[in-house]
Amino acid sequence: MKTAIATVSISGDLREKLAAIAAAGFDGVEIFENDFLAFDASPRDVGKMVRDHGLEISLFQPFRDFEGMPEPQRSRAFERARRKFNLMNELGTDLVLICSNVSPLALGGIDRAANDLNALGDVAKEHGVRIGYEALAWGRYINDHRDAWEIVRRADHDQVGLILDTFHSLARKVPNESIRSIPGNKIFFVQLADAPMIDMDLLYWSRHFRNMPGEGDLDVTGFMSAIAATGYDGVISLEIFNDQFRGGSARSISQDGHRSLVYLMDQVRRTEPDIKIEVPSMPPRVEVEGIEFVEFAANEQEASELGAMLSTLGFAKTKRHIAKAVDLWQQGDIRIVVNTDQTGFAHSSYLTHGTNVCDIGLKVSDAKATVERAKALGAAPFSQPVGPGELEIPAIRGLGGGIMHFVDRSGDLAKVWETEFTPLSTGANVINAGLTRVDHVAETMPYEDMLTWLLFNTSLFDTHKTPMVDVVDPAGLVRSQAIENADGSFRVTLNGAENARTFAGRFLEESFGSPVQHLAFECHDIFKTVEALTSNGFKPLVISPNYYDDLDARFGLEEDRMEMLKQRGILYDRDDQGGEYFQLYSPTYAEGFFFEIVERKGGYSGYGAANAQFRIAAQKRHLRHYAMPKR
Repeated sequence: MKTAIATVSISGDLREKLAAIAAAGFDGVEIFENDFLAFDASPRDVGKMVRDHGLEISLFQPFRDFEGMPEPQRSRAFERARRKFNLMNELGTDLVLICSNVSPLALGGIDRAANDLNALGDVAKEHGVRIGYEALAWGRYINDHRDAWEIVRRADHDQVGLILDTFHSLARKVPNESIRSIPGNKIFFVQLADAPMIDMDLLYWSRHFRNMPGEGDLDVTGFMSAIAATGYDGVISLEIFNDQFRGGSARSISQDGHRSLVYLMDQVRRTEPDIKIEVPSMPPRVEVEGIEFVEFAANEQEASELGAMLSTLGFAKTKRHIAKAVDLWQQGDIRIVVNTDQTGFAHSSYLTHGTNVCDIGLKVSDAKATVERAKALGAAPFSQPVGPGELEIPAIRGLGGGIMHFVDRSGDLAKVWETEFTPLSTGANVINAGLTRVDHVAETMPYEDMLTWLLFNTSLFDTHKTPMVDVVDPAGLVRSQAIENADGSFRVTLNGAENARTFAGRFLEESFGSPVQHLAFECHDIFKTVEALTSNGFKPLVISPNYYDDLDARFGLEEDRMEMLKQRGILYDRDDQGGEYFQLYSPTYAEGFFFEIVERKGGYSGYGAANAQFRIAAQKRHLRHYAMPKR
C-alpha cells in the first residue's frame, strides 16, 4: 500500500509541508498547483526537493475546465494541457488530475467529453504522462463517478483513467457498489476524505469541512472496500480541505493523516478478507473492559489535600508501593493512585502541569497486543526503569503529555496490586459511599485538537463516537463528544475549548495542557451515596435555586423528590425513553479539576449535557469566591 497526501491538506510553505509529510511516513505527495506556484524554486528543484525527502510526486493537480469546451476555448484548453505536461516532466511526475468541467461555457455530452479525453490522451502519450478524470460533485454536467467512468470507458485510451474521490461520490450518495464493476487497472488514483454529515452547499462543504477518514460520518470504509475489490493496487491519498487543518500543526495533521490511512486499510482488510491488501500487520481494535486505575502526580502537600477530598468521597488509602512514594486509594472497583515520588515520569508531569492525572490504566483483553496495534498506528511505546519486585507493564505515550498503561488478566499483570503494593492499616474512619466504578473520564483539549483525540481513540480501541453537542459556557461554547465501548464500561468525553475564558479553556491554560479535567464515578443510589458523603464531610458544589425551579417546570417531578434534589445539590436529566440521570459535583480542586458522581437509570446513555451550563456557572462562582482576598 502506497500512501500520499495533497499539499493543500496542511499548513506552511511547500518546504515545510514536504518535511511534515515525510516525517509522518507517507510515500508520496500530491502537488497542489497553487502550492507550487507560490514557491520560489524551479520545477526541477522542487522535484529534487521532493525526492530528497524520500517522497515521490504521486499526482499533480488540478487541471480545470477541459472537456466539452466550444472553440476557441477548446484549443486554448489543449494548449494549457501541453504546458502542464511539460511542467510535469520537469517536476518528475507522470499523472495529472483533470476534474469535470464547471464552466458555464461547457457543452454537455458523454461522447463529446470522451472524444476530448481521447485526443488529450494522444498528447499525454507524447509527453510520457497519464491523465486521470474525476467527477466533481458540483460539475456542470458530470458530477457522478458512474458518468465519469463511462466517459473514460468510451475514451478508450491507455493514457486515460479514472480518479475516484470519496467526498465527491459519498456527498452525492452514489452507491459504493457501483465501483466494483470498474476494472482496477483503469482506476489511476484514489483520493480519500471524510466529512461530518452537514446539509449545506456541496462546494462550501467540500472546501471547509473535510477531515481524515474515521473522523467524520461518511462511509469511507465501504468506498475503499469496493475499490479494493476491483484489484486496484495503486496509491491511496488524502485530499483534505479544512480550515482548522490549514491553521494547525503540519506535523500533527500529517501524523493524523497517516494514522487514518493505516486504520482505514486495516478495516478494509477485515471487511474484505479474501482480497490481498498490503497493510501493516496488527491486532484488531482492542476490547476495553474498563478503567483499571487513574494516577495523579502531586507533591506531598497537594497529595494531602487530594487525599482529604478522596476521603470525603468515601475512598480509603489501602496500599503503599513497595519502593516508591505511591499510595493506592480504593472504593468499589475504583483505584486512584497518588504518586509523590521524586523520580520518574509522574514527577516530570508534576513539574510541568502541577497536580494532574498523568496516567490512565485500562483493563484490556490483551495488553501486549494493545501496544502492538498502537505502534502500528504511529503511537510511541513508553517505558521507564523497573526496580526490584516491580512489573514491566505495557504502556504507550498518549495525547496531551500523559501515558496509558494496559493490564490484562493473564500472567503477572493480573497480580500487579499484590506484587507491587503492600497493605496499609489505617485508622481513618471513612464511610464507603457506594461508588462502584469510573463511569467516564472527561478530557479537555483545544477545539482544533478534538479530531486528533477522536481518531487516536477510535482507531486503537473497539469504540464508537456519539454525536457532538455544544456545551454553553457563559464565556463561549465548548464542543463535547463522547467515545464509548458497546457495554459502557469505557467512556471518555472529549471537550474542545475554543478560548481561555471558558471554564475548560481556563483549566487548559492554568494546567499547561493537562488533559483530564474531571472523573465521574458511578453509584447505584445517589441519595444513599449523598448521606454517606455528608457523614464524611463532603461539601457539594452549590447549584443555583433557579435551576430547580426550571427543572420542576420541565419534568414535573414529585414535590418531595424535587426537594431532595435541591437540598442535596443534585442535577437531573431524563431522556425521551424515560431513562434518568443524576449528577453530583465536588467543588473544584487545584486549577479547575473536579469529581462527579452519577447514577444512571432506565438505560440513560448520555452525559447530562443540558445541565452543563448550570454546573459551569456554579463552578465559576466557586472559583471567584475562593479567589477573593480574605479579610
